[in-house]
Amino acid sequence: QVQLVESGGGLVQPGGSLRLSCAASGSIFRINDMGWYRQAPGKERELVAVITGGGTTIYADSVKGRFTISRDNAKNTVYLQMNSLKPEDTAVYYCNANIWPRGTPRDMDYWGKGTLVTVSS
Repeated sequence: QVQLVESGGGLVQPGGSLRLSCAASGSIFRINDMGWYRQAPGKERELVAVITGGGTTIYADSVKGRFTISRDNAKNTVYLQMNSLKPEDTAVYYCNANIWPRGTPRDMDYWGKGTLVTVSS
């Protein structure tokens, strides 16, 4: 059973930094794209950043220049370094990955359970 587990959320003051991690576990043949989404109260889930299997990165305009996505393929882990945080970054952050489990005919999208990031003074 493939699982994604996030960590690193918490309370931070405006202007501060946090680093989120998401580790994929289970019997995995290949991991393609990995990314982060977020959902603020009363709003729809939105893309924050994606990193492809080849290392290409895509960012939402609202986080460009402040957030950095990276991955460690040896650890099946994706990271989100968040700097210069703003109150409007407050949300539950979800990890997403397109994974091909061993012994299955195709890849599938998996989601973590989410980690809360609160930016407040």
